[in-house]
Amino acid sequence: MGGKITYFFLATVLVLVFGVVAMEGVLLLLTGEPAAMGMGAIAFVLPVIGAWFLWHNTRFARDAHRLGRELAAEEGADAVADEAPARTPGGRIDRDAADAIFARRQAETEEAPDDWRSWFRLAVAYHDARDTPRARKAMQRAIALHDGTPART
Repeated sequence: MGGKITYFFLATVLVLVFGVVAMEGVLLLLTGEPAAMGMGAIAFVLPVIGAWFLWHNTRFARDAHRLGRELAAEEGADAVADEAPARTPGGRIDRDAADAIFARRQAETEEAPDDWRSWFRLAVAYHDARDTPRARKAMQRAIALHDGTPART
């Protein structure tokens, strides 16, 4: 729950910053100087790009949590629980344990490449192995398979 609160707090701060940037853009446009007007026009582009990025990340997180809840409802809470038995003193999952789990999850995904559940578990295994880009791609694949939409490559 703490992660959600932090996310929404930071998203709210980001939206407020977008508003301040847009207001500064208006002020720059009202100066009448060509250079300032150009910077003011650019000040409107930055919040649009930021809002797009925020929307896509929020939608991704919402969809990933939806799949996790659905998998937990189907197979029980243990289906999405942390499998790594060994942790470092700092609380991180032991690299060797994460690699062993990853190998098992990868084999399961190769056996059932059209099952969103195996891709979801593979995404979690990638994350545990500290491979965030591949974890995100695997989760996107799981979401696409679940929703019946084409997966982005």
